Amino acid sequence: MDQAPNVLKGVRILSLALNLPGPAALMRCRQMGASCAKLEPPSGDPMGHYNKAAYAQLHEGVKVMAADLKSEAGQEVLHRELAKTDVLLTSFRPSALDKLGLGWKKLHSAYPSLCHVAIVGAPGDRAEEPGHDLTYLADNGLVPGLELPATLYADMSGSLMASEAVLKAALLQGERYAGTGETHPRGVFIEVALSDAAAYLALPRQWGLTQPTGSVGGAHAGYRVYACKDGRVAVAALEPHFAAALCAAAGATASDVRAMFAPATHQAIAAFLLAQTCEQLDRLAAENDIPLHTMAAA
Repeated sequence: MDQAPNVLKGVRILSLALNLPGPAALMRCRQMGASCAKLEPPSGDPMGHYNKAAYAQLHEGVKVMAADLKSEAGQEVLHRELAKTDVLLTSFRPSALDKLGLGWKKLHSAYPSLCHVAIVGAPGDRAEEPGHDLTYLADNGLVPGLELPATLYADMSGSLMASEAVLKAALLQGERYAGTGETHPRGVFIEVALSDAAAYLALPRQWGLTQPTGSVGGAHAGYRVYACKDGRVAVAALEPHFAAALCAAAGATASDVRAMFAPATHQAIAAFLLAQTCEQLDRLAAENDIPLHTMAAA
Protein backbone atom coordinates (compact mmCIF):
# COMPACT_ATOMS: atom_id res chain seq x y z
CA MET A 1 0.00 0.00 0.00
CA ASP A 2 3.00 2.35 0.13
CA GLN A 3 2.43 3.26 -3.51
CA ALA A 4 -1.38 3.40 -3.32
CA PRO A 5 -2.91 6.33 -5.20
CA ASN A 6 -4.27 9.08 -2.95
CA VAL A 7 -7.86 8.46 -4.03
CA LEU A 8 -9.13 9.57 -0.62
CA LYS A 9 -7.01 12.69 -0.42
CA GLY A 10 -9.07 15.45 1.18
CA VAL A 11 -11.53 13.03 2.79
CA ARG A 12 -11.72 13.41 6.58
CA ILE A 13 -12.56 10.28 8.54
CA LEU A 14 -13.43 10.03 12.22
CA SER A 15 -13.36 6.53 13.70
CA LEU A 16 -14.94 5.34 16.93
CA ALA A 17 -14.16 1.70 16.08
CA LEU A 18 -11.99 -0.39 18.40
CA ASN A 19 -10.13 -3.72 18.21
CA LEU A 20 -9.36 -4.88 14.65
CA PRO A 21 -11.82 -4.43 11.75
CA GLY A 22 -12.36 -0.68 12.23
CA PRO A 23 -8.71 0.23 12.85
CA ALA A 24 -7.64 -1.97 9.91
CA ALA A 25 -10.15 -0.20 7.66
CA LEU A 26 -8.89 3.15 8.91
CA MET A 27 -5.31 2.10 8.18
CA ARG A 28 -6.27 1.28 4.58
CA CYS A 29 -8.07 4.61 4.20
CA ARG A 30 -5.09 6.53 5.55
CA GLN A 31 -2.85 4.70 3.09
CA MET A 32 -5.19 5.91 0.34
CA GLY A 33 -4.70 9.51 1.40
CA ALA A 34 -7.53 10.14 3.85
CA SER A 35 -7.05 12.35 6.89
CA CYS A 36 -7.83 10.05 9.80
CA ALA A 37 -8.74 10.78 13.40
CA LYS A 38 -9.99 8.46 16.13
CA LEU A 39 -11.77 8.87 19.44
CA GLU A 40 -10.96 6.21 22.03
CA PRO A 41 -12.40 5.73 25.51
CA PRO A 42 -10.18 6.89 28.39
CA SER A 43 -9.13 3.25 28.92
CA GLY A 44 -7.85 3.11 25.36
CA ASP A 45 -8.34 0.57 22.58
CA PRO A 46 -8.11 -3.03 23.86
CA MET A 47 -5.71 -3.77 20.97
CA GLY A 48 -3.25 -1.35 22.53
CA HIS A 49 -3.19 -3.47 25.67
CA TYR A 50 -2.85 -6.97 24.27
CA ASN A 51 -0.74 -6.27 21.16
CA LYS A 52 1.12 -2.97 21.19
CA ALA A 53 2.94 -3.67 17.92
CA ALA A 54 -0.31 -4.31 16.07
CA TYR A 55 -1.88 -1.20 17.59
CA ALA A 56 1.10 0.92 16.56
CA GLN A 57 0.97 -0.23 12.93
CA LEU A 58 -2.81 0.15 12.71
CA HIS A 59 -2.70 3.72 14.03
CA GLU A 60 0.38 5.07 12.29
CA GLY A 61 -0.48 8.54 11.02
CA VAL A 62 -3.85 8.58 12.81
CA LYS A 63 -4.70 11.42 15.20
CA VAL A 64 -5.84 9.58 18.35
CA MET A 65 -7.84 11.39 21.02
CA ALA A 66 -9.50 10.21 24.23
CA ALA A 67 -13.13 10.92 25.07
CA ASP A 68 -15.79 9.31 27.24
CA LEU A 69 -18.73 9.37 24.85
CA LYS A 70 -21.13 8.67 27.71
CA SER A 71 -20.22 11.97 29.35
CA GLU A 72 -21.22 15.50 28.43
CA ALA A 73 -17.59 16.50 27.92
CA GLY A 74 -17.01 13.50 25.68
CA GLN A 75 -20.08 14.33 23.61
CA GLU A 76 -18.76 17.85 23.14
CA VAL A 77 -15.49 16.46 21.78
CA LEU A 78 -17.39 14.05 19.53
CA HIS A 79 -19.60 16.71 17.98
CA ARG A 80 -16.71 19.12 17.60
CA GLU A 81 -14.99 16.45 15.49
CA LEU A 82 -18.15 15.43 13.61
CA ALA A 83 -18.62 19.01 12.47
CA LYS A 84 -15.42 18.73 10.41
CA THR A 85 -15.77 15.07 9.33
CA ASP A 86 -16.76 13.59 5.96
CA VAL A 87 -17.08 9.92 7.00
CA LEU A 88 -17.82 8.47 10.43
CA LEU A 89 -16.58 4.90 10.99
CA THR A 90 -18.08 2.85 13.84
CA SER A 91 -18.22 -0.74 15.06
CA PHE A 92 -21.01 -0.58 17.66
CA ARG A 93 -24.30 -2.43 17.76
CA PRO A 94 -27.21 -0.26 16.56
CA SER A 95 -28.61 -0.02 20.09
CA ALA A 96 -25.28 1.34 21.35
CA LEU A 97 -25.22 3.94 18.58
CA ASP A 98 -28.72 5.05 19.55
CA LYS A 99 -27.68 5.45 23.19
CA LEU A 100 -24.80 7.66 22.08
CA GLY A 101 -27.12 9.79 19.95
CA LEU A 102 -25.58 8.43 16.75
CA GLY A 103 -28.56 6.72 15.17
CA TRP A 104 -28.59 7.48 11.45
CA LYS A 105 -31.81 9.54 11.44
CA LYS A 106 -30.56 11.84 14.20
CA LEU A 107 -27.01 11.95 12.87
CA HIS A 108 -28.13 12.75 9.31
CA SER A 109 -30.41 15.50 10.56
CA ALA A 110 -27.57 17.16 12.49
CA TYR A 111 -24.90 16.61 9.79
CA PRO A 112 -26.58 16.25 6.36
CA SER A 113 -23.32 15.89 4.45
CA LEU A 114 -21.80 13.31 6.81
CA CYS A 115 -21.51 9.69 5.64
CA HIS A 116 -21.59 6.84 8.14
CA VAL A 117 -19.92 3.46 7.57
CA ALA A 118 -21.13 1.14 10.33
CA ILE A 119 -19.31 -2.16 10.89
CA VAL A 120 -21.59 -4.73 12.54
CA GLY A 121 -21.35 -8.44 13.24
CA ALA A 122 -24.32 -9.52 11.17
CA PRO A 123 -26.61 -7.55 8.86
CA GLY A 124 -30.02 -6.03 9.43
CA ASP A 125 -32.09 -7.52 12.21
CA ARG A 126 -29.17 -9.72 13.30
CA ALA A 127 -26.92 -6.74 14.04
CA GLU A 128 -27.64 -7.04 17.78
CA GLU A 129 -26.50 -10.68 17.95
CA PRO A 130 -23.21 -11.30 19.78
CA GLY A 131 -20.43 -12.79 17.68
CA HIS A 132 -16.81 -12.60 16.66
CA ASP A 133 -14.51 -13.57 13.82
CA LEU A 134 -14.46 -17.23 14.85
CA THR A 135 -18.24 -17.60 15.06
CA TYR A 136 -18.79 -15.96 11.66
CA LEU A 137 -16.21 -18.26 10.08
CA ALA A 138 -17.77 -21.29 11.77
CA ASP A 139 -21.24 -20.31 10.57
CA ASN A 140 -19.93 -20.36 7.01
CA GLY A 141 -18.11 -23.70 7.17
CA LEU A 142 -14.63 -22.22 7.43
CA VAL A 143 -13.62 -24.00 10.66
CA PRO A 144 -13.44 -27.63 9.52
CA GLY A 145 -11.47 -29.05 12.47
CA LEU A 146 -10.55 -28.25 16.06
CA GLU A 147 -7.71 -25.89 15.18
CA LEU A 148 -8.21 -22.14 15.12
CA PRO A 149 -8.02 -20.50 11.67
CA ALA A 150 -4.57 -19.22 10.74
CA THR A 151 -5.68 -15.57 10.83
CA LEU A 152 -8.73 -13.40 11.53
CA TYR A 153 -10.27 -13.78 8.10
CA ALA A 154 -13.68 -12.21 8.79
CA ASP A 155 -12.19 -9.23 10.60
CA MET A 156 -9.61 -8.49 7.92
CA SER A 157 -11.89 -9.07 4.94
CA GLY A 158 -14.53 -7.01 6.75
CA SER A 159 -12.00 -4.19 7.06
CA LEU A 160 -11.49 -4.30 3.29
CA MET A 161 -15.25 -4.10 2.76
CA ALA A 162 -15.38 -1.15 5.16
CA SER A 163 -12.62 0.73 3.33
CA GLU A 164 -14.45 -0.09 0.10
CA ALA A 165 -17.59 1.42 1.66
CA VAL A 166 -15.66 4.60 2.49
CA LEU A 167 -14.60 4.82 -1.15
CA LYS A 168 -18.21 4.30 -2.23
CA ALA A 169 -19.43 6.96 0.21
CA ALA A 170 -16.88 9.46 -1.09
CA LEU A 171 -17.84 8.64 -4.68
CA LEU A 172 -21.56 9.01 -3.99
CA GLN A 173 -20.98 12.32 -2.25
CA GLY A 174 -19.08 13.61 -5.25
CA GLU A 175 -21.68 12.37 -7.74
CA ARG A 176 -24.57 13.90 -5.81
CA TYR A 177 -22.73 17.18 -5.41
CA ALA A 178 -21.85 17.38 -9.09
CA GLY A 179 -25.22 16.11 -10.34
CA THR A 180 -27.54 18.28 -8.26
CA GLY A 181 -25.68 21.53 -7.95
CA GLU A 182 -26.25 21.46 -4.19
CA THR A 183 -24.06 23.63 -2.02
CA HIS A 184 -23.28 20.60 0.14
CA PRO A 185 -23.28 16.89 -0.79
CA ARG A 186 -25.72 14.59 1.00
CA GLY A 187 -24.40 11.91 3.33
CA VAL A 188 -25.14 8.19 3.02
CA PHE A 189 -25.32 5.30 5.49
CA ILE A 190 -23.56 2.04 4.60
CA GLU A 191 -23.61 -1.04 6.84
CA VAL A 192 -20.78 -3.57 6.61
CA ALA A 193 -21.35 -6.97 8.25
CA LEU A 194 -18.45 -9.24 9.26
CA SER A 195 -20.71 -12.25 8.69
CA ASP A 196 -21.16 -11.11 5.08
CA ALA A 197 -17.39 -10.87 4.75
CA ALA A 198 -17.05 -14.45 6.02
CA ALA A 199 -19.78 -15.61 3.62
CA TYR A 200 -17.92 -14.00 0.73
CA LEU A 201 -14.72 -15.79 1.68
CA ALA A 202 -16.68 -19.04 1.94
CA LEU A 203 -17.94 -18.96 -1.67
CA PRO A 204 -15.13 -21.19 -3.07
CA ARG A 205 -16.02 -23.79 -0.43
CA GLN A 206 -19.71 -23.55 -1.27
CA TRP A 207 -18.87 -24.06 -4.91
CA GLY A 208 -16.95 -27.20 -3.95
CA LEU A 209 -13.56 -25.88 -5.02
CA THR A 210 -11.97 -26.24 -1.58
CA GLN A 211 -13.90 -29.29 -0.43
CA PRO A 212 -11.80 -32.48 -0.08
CA THR A 213 -13.07 -33.59 -3.49
CA GLY A 214 -12.34 -30.21 -5.10
CA SER A 215 -9.41 -29.39 -7.34
CA VAL A 216 -7.95 -26.96 -4.79
CA GLY A 217 -9.16 -28.88 -1.74
CA GLY A 218 -6.68 -31.74 -1.95
CA ALA A 219 -8.09 -33.95 -4.71
CA HIS A 220 -5.62 -32.65 -7.31
CA ALA A 221 -2.16 -34.07 -6.60
CA GLY A 222 -0.51 -30.88 -7.80
CA TYR A 223 -2.28 -28.66 -5.28
CA ARG A 224 -1.51 -29.88 -1.79
CA VAL A 225 0.75 -29.52 1.21
CA TYR A 226 3.21 -32.43 1.47
CA ALA A 227 5.85 -33.49 3.94
CA CYS A 228 9.43 -33.30 2.74
CA LYS A 229 12.67 -34.57 4.28
CA ASP A 230 13.19 -31.63 6.63
CA GLY A 231 9.90 -29.74 6.57
CA ARG A 232 6.83 -29.19 4.44
CA VAL A 233 6.16 -28.00 0.92
CA ALA A 234 3.09 -26.21 -0.45
CA VAL A 235 2.71 -27.27 -4.06
CA ALA A 236 0.48 -25.26 -6.41
CA ALA A 237 1.11 -26.98 -9.75
CA LEU A 238 -2.49 -26.71 -10.89
CA GLU A 239 -2.19 -25.69 -14.55
CA PRO A 240 -1.35 -28.59 -16.95
CA HIS A 241 2.16 -27.37 -17.77
CA PHE A 242 3.03 -26.94 -14.08
CA ALA A 243 1.51 -30.33 -13.24
CA ALA A 244 3.48 -31.95 -16.08
CA ALA A 245 6.75 -30.46 -14.79
CA LEU A 246 6.02 -31.73 -11.27
CA CYS A 247 5.15 -35.20 -12.49
CA ALA A 248 8.25 -35.34 -14.67
CA ALA A 249 10.43 -34.49 -11.67
CA ALA A 250 8.65 -37.04 -9.49
CA GLY A 251 8.65 -39.77 -12.12
CA ALA A 252 4.85 -39.92 -12.06
CA THR A 253 2.77 -40.76 -15.10
CA ALA A 254 0.27 -38.01 -15.87
CA SER A 255 -1.18 -38.41 -19.34
CA ASP A 256 -3.92 -35.83 -18.78
CA VAL A 257 -5.59 -33.74 -16.09
CA ARG A 258 -7.63 -36.68 -14.83
CA ALA A 259 -4.45 -38.48 -13.86
CA MET A 260 -3.72 -35.76 -11.30
CA PHE A 261 -6.72 -37.00 -9.31
CA ALA A 262 -5.58 -40.64 -9.32
CA PRO A 263 -4.32 -42.20 -6.04
CA ALA A 264 -1.19 -43.48 -7.81
CA THR A 265 -0.20 -39.95 -8.81
CA HIS A 266 -0.71 -38.72 -5.25
CA GLN A 267 1.43 -41.54 -3.91
CA ALA A 268 4.24 -41.01 -6.41
CA ILE A 269 4.48 -37.28 -5.79
CA ALA A 270 4.25 -37.71 -2.01
CA ALA A 271 7.04 -40.29 -2.01
CA PHE A 272 9.27 -38.12 -4.19
CA LEU A 273 8.80 -34.98 -2.08
CA LEU A 274 9.35 -36.87 1.17
CA ALA A 275 12.84 -37.80 -0.04
CA GLN A 276 13.82 -34.19 -0.86
CA THR A 277 15.11 -31.45 1.44
CA CYS A 278 13.73 -27.93 1.39
CA GLU A 279 16.91 -26.74 -0.27
CA GLN A 280 16.64 -29.37 -2.99
CA LEU A 281 13.00 -28.49 -3.64
CA ASP A 282 13.73 -24.78 -3.84
CA ARG A 283 16.37 -25.51 -6.46
CA LEU A 284 14.00 -27.86 -8.31
CA ALA A 285 11.32 -25.16 -8.42
CA ALA A 286 13.73 -22.57 -9.81
CA GLU A 287 15.17 -24.87 -12.45
CA ASN A 288 11.87 -26.36 -13.63
CA ASP A 289 9.43 -23.46 -13.17
CA ILE A 290 7.30 -25.29 -10.59
CA PRO A 291 5.20 -23.20 -8.19
CA LEU A 292 6.01 -24.45 -4.70
CA HIS A 293 6.99 -23.00 -1.37
CA THR A 294 8.99 -24.83 1.28
CA MET A 295 8.25 -24.40 4.99
CA ALA A 296 9.57 -25.60 8.31
CA ALA A 297 8.02 -28.68 9.88
CA ALA A 298 4.69 -28.08 11.58
